Amino acid sequence: MERSLGNEGSVPFLPPALTQAVRNGTLRRWKKTERSLIVDTGSEARRILLVEDEKAIRDAVAAYLERAGYWVTPAADGQEAVDAFSLHQFDLVILDLMLPKLPGEKVCRIIRDTSDVPIIMLTAKGEVEDRIVGLELGADDYLIKPFSPRELVARVRALLRRAHIDSEPQREVLDFGGLTIDLNGHKVLVNDEEIDLTASEFKLLTTLSRYPGRVYSRMELVEKVLGYDFEGYERTIDSHVKNLRAKIGDDPRNPRWIYTVHGVGYRFEVPRDGESAGQEA
Repeated sequence: MERSLGNEGSVPFLPPALTQAVRNGTLRRWKKTERSLIVDTGSEARRILLVEDEKAIRDAVAAYLERAGYWVTPAADGQEAVDAFSLHQFDLVILDLMLPKLPGEKVCRIIRDTSDVPIIMLTAKGEVEDRIVGLELGADDYLIKPFSPRELVARVRALLRRAHIDSEPQREVLDFGGLTIDLNGHKVLVNDEEIDLTASEFKLLTTLSRYPGRVYSRMELVEKVLGYDFEGYERTIDSHVKNLRAKIGDDPRNPRWIYTVHGVGYRFEVPRDGESAGQEA
């Protein structure tokens, strides 16, 4: 049974080892020994600014997020948060409302003046009016203490997923030297001949081809193509890549579009005219 995070005088129950690490001050050692459990999110791990004045909560949430594969920058007060935000680029901000030096409302306004980064507000205030004020200040989501750290991670993932979709290029037709992808028409043509792809294969191809050169981990592709609720193995994506390559005529030994990045996942490349894009990674 998972206890909520933020009950006065208590340390949240995460794994027992993490609870003990927060209590006795050996959290860094716990994170090091548990490093193998961190989710592989590829070469572009998302960076989160965590603003929370209660050290036990701050340390526990940071550890939980890091185990989920995120880079976390902690801040203990409002001024430290503003300074950190001015120096670094973040993909998401988790912001406590009740902070020393600068209140959370002020920090939120300062961030919103220059950025549309997703913001999750944390607060002990549960009144409807307080939640409305937080959202009107520009927060994207609102979590009331005590809260489940697993729910917080789920909300982080949802907001980052939404932000990524909103930022994706909205081109309707992608053309890559003999490979044409009609996004709206859900069609793929190789040398002007239409190729019959399954829904998963089409999603896999469009995911890779939207950002040529970007390396996607297998787990990223599983989540994007098969969904976050998929309970199989991440190596399942290899079978989809194999089938996709066969259908579009892409030889894995001398690839033109889809490259294997050994030990990580896959990337898409735009070939030079009449040539493969290069040697297999």
